[in-house]
Amino acid sequence: MTRYKSQGFNNTFKNARKGFNLAVKSEINIRIHVTVATLVLVAAWFLKFSAVEFCCLLFAIAIVICAEMLNTAIEFALDSIYHNRYSRMVGMAKDISAGAVMFATVISIVVGLILFGGKILALAHIIP
Repeated sequence: MTRYKSQGFNNTFKNARKGFNLAVKSEINIRIHVTVATLVLVAAWFLKFSAVEFCCLLFAIAIVICAEMLNTAIEFALDSIYHNRYSRMVGMAKDISAGAVMFATVISIVVGLILFGGKILALAHIIP
C-alpha cells in the first residue's frame, strides 16, 4: 500500500475539504456557482419547497459544482503535464470539460425554472 492509500479515514475528509477549498479559492466560476446555489436554496426555503423539491435543487446544484470541479481538475492536470504549452488535443479536452459544465448548468437552470416557476406564479395568483 502506498503512503497515500494508508493515510487513514479522517485524512480522506481533510484532503477532500482541502480540495474543495482550493477549487473555491482558485476558480471564480465555482465561487459564482456556490453563491448562486446559496441564494437559490435561501429562496427555496422562503418559498417553502417540499423535501422532494429541495432534493431536486440539491442534486442539480451538486451536479453543476461537481462538473466545475472536475473541469478545474482536468485543466490543472493537463496544464501540469504539458507545462502550459498549447496543444490542440489539450484544448479539445478542456473545451469538452467546459462543455460538460455548461450542459449541467443549463439543465440545472431548467430544473430551477420548473421548480420556481410554479411557486412564483402561485404567489402572483396567476395559477391556483
